[in-house]
Parts: sequence; structure tokens; C-alpha cells
Amino acid sequence: MSTYTVTMFVMSLIIGTTVVVSADHWIYAWVGLEINTLAIVPLMMMRPHHRSVEAAIKYFLTQAPASALLLMSALISAYATGQWDIKSLSPLMTIPMSIAIGTKLGLVPTHFWMPDVLQGIPMKIGLTLATWQKIAPMILLYQISERIDILPLMIMATLSVVVGGWGCLGQTQLRKFLAFSSIAHMGWMVMMIKYSPNLMLFIFFAYILVTMPVFWSFKELSTTSTGQLPYIYMKSPVFTLANTLTILSLGGLPPFTGFLPKLFVTLELINQGATTLAAIVMLAALLSLYAYTRLTYFAAMLTPPNDLKSNVMWRMSPFINLKTAPFFIMALLLLPISPAIVLFS
Repeated sequence: MSTYTVTMFVMSLIIGTTVVVSADHWIYAWVGLEINTLAIVPLMMMRPHHRSVEAAIKYFLTQAPASALLLMSALISAYATGQWDIKSLSPLMTIPMSIAIGTKLGLVPTHFWMPDVLQGIPMKIGLTLATWQKIAPMILLYQISERIDILPLMIMATLSVVVGGWGCLGQTQLRKFLAFSSIAHMGWMVMMIKYSPNLMLFIFFAYILVTMPVFWSFKELSTTSTGQLPYIYMKSPVFTLANTLTILSLGGLPPFTGFLPKLFVTLELINQGATTLAAIVMLAALLSLYAYTRLTYFAAMLTPPNDLKSNVMWRMSPFINLKTAPFFIMALLLLPISPAIVLFS
């Protein structure tokens, strides 16, 4: 695929998301979502491989019914209320709209497409799918937060946290691992949709900030499975340290940045009286943290068998440079600003 074609599809992704973010009409929002879907499908097939084609087809076949359900819900809502405004959603259409947006976000039980699709596409497109593609449906969910029924979304969010943490256990493919991680983090975000929508957006952008270095590191090292993790120390010891700490941050281990979302969600649930729900998601977070710790064990504490006198390659590539270092720093060291976030949120 030529550079001009890739640039056209990337610009279409940006335009589609911009249309959804700035829209207050259901038709405009639906058009923006469709532009996003149709723009990323060719990018998934950049690599001429049958797995990429299969992943693109799976993604399209799951997103098309979700878009149709969203449009149908918008039409029925406009017929019932007489308004096309996004915030004027009819109470009858809250559950179908939740299912449609949940499919876009990869929430349980409509999460089945996420691991297989992410497994078949390159890391950089997987990063786009796990972060940028979630912005538009998350903004839609934020706009209808005052009208939507909380019970179905809380069930979907809780199941996403549990299934995402459970799915990370025993995974040997890193892209599937990151897919289940995305499912779990989406559950943490959606859980705050009714209690604190602003906190939901903060958690979403914190997730993007922490997950970007992880995807980028696996892409630069051409690492796709846990069996390849012990070899990254031979390529760059400094990079291995940054990578393992970022993975622990993504798992929510204090004192790293990834601990902020889980801390704020737990405190908000306790303040709202949902103590049982807070206990469930904290137990599910332990499952995820065990899986992330397992990855760091493979990367930092195992060395591959070799007959060399030194375990480090004599010529190492400078994977960490001035362009990427700020992302690793922000993914690890933003916990001290948490009091300011609490005061001004």
C-alpha cells in the first residue's frame, strides 16, 4: 500500500472521529462512526497476509450489525421523541444503544471479536484499534450518560473487568493479551458512566497514555509471544527495564500511573455505596495484575539459553530515544499529580 493511500485512510480516521466528537445529531454521529470503520479496514490489510484479511472481515462483520443497531435505535428514538439530538435519547432505546456502543468498545458479552481481530493485524494498527477507535463511541456514551439505563451498562462493565482479567491468564500471544487488557480497561471506564462521566474520560485518556508505550515496545522488538520476551534483554537492557515497568503500570501496580484509574474508580464506588461491586472489581484487578506480573517475569527474570560469554548483544539498537522517552515517563510517573486531579475534578 502506497504512502499516499495510507495517508488518505489515516486522515479519514481523524475526520471520522472529529465528526463524532463535534456532532449533536444522530445521523452525523453515525456517519462519523462509519467513516472510522471503513477507513481502518483497509489499514488492517496493509500486510498481505491471510490472517490480516481474516481479521479485517471479522471486524467488518461485527461492526456492521452494531452500526445498524445504533442507527435503528436513533431512528426509533427520533420517532418517539421528535428530536434528533443525541442527548434526547428515548428511554425505550437505552438498552439497544448500550449494546451497539458496547460492541464498538468491545465490552462483554459483545467482546468476542476483539482478541481474534487484534491477533491478526500489525501492532501499530492494533494500537489504533485499541485506542483511537474507542474515542468516538466513548464520546457518544459520555453524551447520553444522563439518559441511559445504568443497570445493563454496569453488568456489561463488571463482566468486562472479570472476563478481561480472566482472559489474560495463560495467554501466550501478546496481541491477544493486550486485547483482553483493553476489554478489562473498558469495563473500568464504563463503570463510571453514571457516577462520574468526567472521571470516565480521565480514565480513558490515562489508559491511552499507558498502553501506547507497551504496544510501541512490542512493535519495535518484533515480539509477538511470551516465549520471545526473555530475548529483549539481549537487545537493550535499559529498554527491558522501561518495558517491564510500563507493563506493571498497565496492570495497575502502585506507585505507577496505571494505579490512578483503579484507585479513583474504587473510591468512587465506595462513595456511592457500591461496596460489593468495588470488592468484585478489585478481586478481578488482582487477576490482571498476576497476568502482568507474569509477563514482567518472562521479560526481566528469564534469560534464553546461549553459549556466549555475555548475555548482552555487543551492538544494541537505541530503541529508547528522545521522541519516545516522554511516553515512558508519563506512563510511569504521573501518580504524584493525583491530589491535583482529585481537587480539580
